[in-house]
Amino acid sequence: MRATFMYGAGDVRVENVPDPRIEAPTDAVVRMVLACVCGSDLHPFHSMPAAEQGVPMGHEFIGVVEEIGAEVTGLAPGDLVISPFSFSDNSCAFCRDGLHTSCVNVGWFGGGGAGGVQAELARVPQAAGTLVKIPSDVDEALLPSLLTLSDVYLTGWHAAHMGKVTPGSTVTVIGDGAVGLSAVLAAKQLGAERIILMGRHTSRTDLGREFGATDVVAERGEEGVARVLDLTGGEGSPVVIEAVGYLPAYEQAYGVVRPGGIISRVGVPQYEEAPVGFGSLFGKNVYLTGGPAPVRAYVEQALPEVLKGAINPGRVFDRTVTLDDVADAYRAMDTRAALKVLVRP
Repeated sequence: MRATFMYGAGDVRVENVPDPRIEAPTDAVVRMVLACVCGSDLHPFHSMPAAEQGVPMGHEFIGVVEEIGAEVTGLAPGDLVISPFSFSDNSCAFCRDGLHTSCVNVGWFGGGGAGGVQAELARVPQAAGTLVKIPSDVDEALLPSLLTLSDVYLTGWHAAHMGKVTPGSTVTVIGDGAVGLSAVLAAKQLGAERIILMGRHTSRTDLGREFGATDVVAERGEEGVARVLDLTGGEGSPVVIEAVGYLPAYEQAYGVVRPGGIISRVGVPQYEEAPVGFGSLFGKNVYLTGGPAPVRAYVEQALPEVLKGAINPGRVFDRTVTLDDVADAYRAMDTRAALKVLVRP
C-alpha cells in the first residue's frame, strides 16, 4: 500500500510499504476513505531533524473496515467508521470518566503506537473501543464534517467544554487555524453570547464570523491584549481558548483573561516552560485547563448534529489532494495557502 512518511523538516514522502495486518485480537484493519493533514503535523514539518527512518504521518480518518480481530465486537467488515486520533478501549476507569486520551491502553496514530493514517490502509488497535460506526449510505457531502469528529471540531469542542462555556458567556479564541475556528463554532453551540476571535487572516476570520465570532482582533502581542481589554470594558475575557501552541499565544491568553477566569489550551505546546507566577496566572487567580482532546467521549453527541445538518464544521477544509500529492498539502498549509487539506486515496 501507499503511506506517508516524514524524513525531516519539509521532507514528506509517499512510499509503498507492506499492508498492515491484524497483530492482536483487538485490532482491525481499515481502508481509508478520507483523511487530512492536521495543523499539528506542521510542527515536525518545521523542525524535525533529518532521519534515515521515516516517521508515519496522519491521525484523522474515515474508512471502511476490511478485517477484524477475534476479540473485536460491534464491528464487521464493510462498516463505515470514524476513528478518533488516539485509540482507547472505551471501558477503563479513565475512559468512563471521559478521559480517553489517558486510557490504560491508549496509543496514537502516526509515530505513537500505530502507523499513520495518511495511507491506503491503517491498523486500528483497540478497535471496538475506538471506532464509531456511521451510516453506510450517508450523503458523501457530509463526509468532511464527519471527518472533523476524528479530531479538529471535537478538539475545539473540548476547548470550549473545558473552558466551561455556558449560555451568555464571553469567550476569546486565540488562533484562526482550523482548531481555533472549530472552537468558535463549539462556543457558539454552547451558547456563548460574545466570541472574540484573535486572528489576522481575513479569509479565515470571515469564516470565523460565519461560525459565530462577534468580534475579530487582528493585532498581536501587547496591541492585541489592549484591544481585547478595550472590547471587554477593561475587565478581560472570562474564558480564553488558546488554539495555537506557541508561547506568544499563551502570553496573549494570560494577558486578556479576566481575573478569576479560565484559560483552556488545546494548541499542542511547542515549549516546555511557561509563566505561572504573579504576573501571569497567580496574580489573577486564573484557572488553567485543557489538553489533548478525548474526542471519543464526544463523538456520539456530535454525530447526530452533523448528520442532520445542524452544524457544518467541514467548512474548515478548503482544498483536496490525492494521497500521492499529500506533500503539496503540507506545503499549502505551511504557507497559509490552505487552511486544512482533505486527502483522498
